[in-house]
Amino acid sequence: MTSTVRTERVTFDSAGHRLVGALYRPEAEGSRPAVVVAGSWTTVKEQMAGTYARRMAEAGLTALAFDFTGFGESSGEPRQLESPDRKVRDLRSAVTFLATHGSTAPDRIGALGICAGSGYAAVNAAEDRRVRSLALIAPWLHDPELVKEVYGGTDGVQKRLDAGLASRKRYERGEAVQYVPAVSTTDPDAAMFGPFDYYLDAKRGAVPAWDNRFAVMSWPHWLSFDPHPAASGITAPTVMVHSRDAALPQGAERFHGALAGPKRIVWTDGTQFDFYDQDEKVAEAADIAARHFTETLA
Repeated sequence: MTSTVRTERVTFDSAGHRLVGALYRPEAEGSRPAVVVAGSWTTVKEQMAGTYARRMAEAGLTALAFDFTGFGESSGEPRQLESPDRKVRDLRSAVTFLATHGSTAPDRIGALGICAGSGYAAVNAAEDRRVRSLALIAPWLHDPELVKEVYGGTDGVQKRLDAGLASRKRYERGEAVQYVPAVSTTDPDAAMFGPFDYYLDAKRGAVPAWDNRFAVMSWPHWLSFDPHPAASGITAPTVMVHSRDAALPQGAERFHGALAGPKRIVWTDGTQFDFYDQDEKVAEAADIAARHFTETLA
């Protein structure tokens, strides 16, 4: 591994929106394999996406972490809209950016997803053959059955769908976007209600660049998103790193079983949030991913 990493602020277009990213590059010059990194839902490039992008660069890869449309420094409205379709589109635009950047080899591009970013990266990999290798870290891969388990059964899901559809109608009438906290220990309407310390601790994920808001109209987009059908279309070599004590291991198992290309799943330990920023866990997962990319993008 190299200890010297250069970071470059970059911008690129996605469907007319100006996306802002951080490109992490090893000190050594020359064209090299590149990886686009997608973090969990609601997040920005300064959180887990940037953490893993830096690790990839330390391993000799060029890596891009960026703010999706409507998040962080990137343009786009509504803000904080968790739209899987929009995020998959942005990932495709990020691949285009990497393919045309002078520091990268256009035929040696991979994608790394963490948590919900795994689903977005997977769907894009099934559609975009320029993605030659895939790594999914602590992947949140839900389907309709798991959505019900997570969000309070049929009634809980319907409550959120109704709220999201009503919020969308108000927005289309010209009213302001309705928001709830992305994470809260006191507001049960929050997208994530409970003691999710990673997002609430300023020493961890509660970074100044992150806006702790969730557009209520996101719910229909998020709850209907099902990345599992994409698995059968993914021919790129794929490695998955997960824990039985992290989120939705059963979803990861089902997704892994349906992958069409070369595949490997590595079961380790730790909670979901350990994979985001805890040094030992991040180092382990990043090392597995970096070795996978180095071997498959050679």
